[in-house]
Amino acid sequence: MSTATMTGVCPECETDLTVPPVVQGETFTCPECMLTLRVEGIEDARLRLSMVEVQLRDWGQ
Repeated sequence: MSTATMTGVCPECETDLTVPPVVQGETFTCPECMLTLRVEGIEDARLRLSMVEVQLRDWGQ
């Protein structure tokens, strides 16, 4: 029994990534640099990824 995977490269640290099947728009974290990545496109099980801007809340403290 084979498990389908998809591959891509982190745009920040250039780590080769292998992930379970995902869909366009889904996000996940790079295990190397901990950056949040969004799947922008998928072609032949190859992911096109972009960085997600994370905005921290200012709690006024």
